[in-house]
Amino acid sequence: MKTVSAPYQFKGGIHPDYHKELAWKSAIERMPNPSELTVPMSQHLGAPAKVCVSPGDAVKKGSLIGEQNGFISASVHAPVSGTVKAVVQSCSATGRSCQAVVIESMDDGETEYFEPIVEWLHTHKERLRNRIGEAGIAGMGGAGFPTRVKLSPPHDKPIDTVILNGAECEPYLTSDYRVMLEHADKICIGAEIIQHILGAKTVRIAIEDNKPDAVRAMEKACAQERQGIEIDILPTGYPQGSEKQQIYNITGREVPRGGLPMDVGCVVENVGTSLAIYEAVVHGQPLIERVITVTGEAVERPANLLVPFGTSYRKLVEHCGGVRESVAKVISGGPMMGFAVGSLEIPTGKTTSGLVLLPSGCIQQFSSQACIGCGRCVDACPMGLVPSELSQFIEADDIEGAERIALMDCIECGSCAFVCPAHRPLVQHMRRGKTGVMARRAAADAQTRK
Repeated sequence: MKTVSAPYQFKGGIHPDYHKELAWKSAIERMPNPSELTVPMSQHLGAPAKVCVSPGDAVKKGSLIGEQNGFISASVHAPVSGTVKAVVQSCSATGRSCQAVVIESMDDGETEYFEPIVEWLHTHKERLRNRIGEAGIAGMGGAGFPTRVKLSPPHDKPIDTVILNGAECEPYLTSDYRVMLEHADKICIGAEIIQHILGAKTVRIAIEDNKPDAVRAMEKACAQERQGIEIDILPTGYPQGSEKQQIYNITGREVPRGGLPMDVGCVVENVGTSLAIYEAVVHGQPLIERVITVTGEAVERPANLLVPFGTSYRKLVEHCGGVRESVAKVISGGPMMGFAVGSLEIPTGKTTSGLVLLPSGCIQQFSSQACIGCGRCVDACPMGLVPSELSQFIEADDIEGAERIALMDCIECGSCAFVCPAHRPLVQHMRRGKTGVMARRAAADAQTRK
């Protein structure tokens, strides 16, 4: 094991105020189970899970309540023991509606976990992949891509490098930082399981240089006779946590336009995902909880909480002592890539990394103006796009024109909007344009199948 400075640096990016000092000293604390949880069937990218329980059913902690419903989908398990109260429609942080299972919690301690795979190093790779799929693990860095699929690259795309993403460049959030400090050994074992499944030569753990404690914790954990593991220190900046930028910084390889990390022999997983893989394989625990940062200047006691899925945002805030002043904005996730929400009744899920509550003094009100052609968005874009031109195509409803100049390569990091002096809603434009592209593609596919 060795620690090095990442040899490359992607072009673009920004340096927002990070505000991590609000919560980064708060050790992970387990939140008590609420009396009732609303567990969404869509906690991942792809098709929602199919409900497989009915009102009145008794469930144990870890039992299956939502079946994987397609190739890109993920199972959902009961985060607590209790009784199914209802199957309802629930709203997510993005505003989309999905089915959810309402469970009345019982603190009886009964679990329904999988059989642990203690000798995982001598276990067939497909069995390990199946366990990860059965456990419902999805990427916990934000997108929520089903992990079993990600760990099943085609035979013609061999993987030689696994990158564990511990950068956590999003302002305010400290959940990954605390996970690295407190569960470094488990993360390293999870990384070795990933390495074994993929047959990769090396594991590179990426951490920003504003987290020296996390670097030391991972160094100590990885020093124990582990082969092929390297810690790469990245300069603090945003979006260092983006997988394509991280691949370039560490390996010098550029993922081609429209391509995937597997196209350059890499797989990137979040440190939280690595921890979930460890728990699923070594202890048989499905993914039913995660660490969530509850923070912001309006929160009475910012904290990092281990939360069962289906817990409402309101319960998180109440556990942290409520608010110290009037809340002007609530963000699910971080302020750069998160979503402003209008309700605290939204339930948590696999991709809920944080909840940020801001008072009016931290919010800037503005009106969008016409583009002045300054080019700041071009300098900031880590993907080498021209956001100003893309935005104007989309405003003119020329979605095909936007697609021609690489709209679908946008990672929606928000760097362009952050630096725009005209306060243009560039990310919202990109999302609308991409929705139009996907709708057109879906219509074309449907026409082809006729």
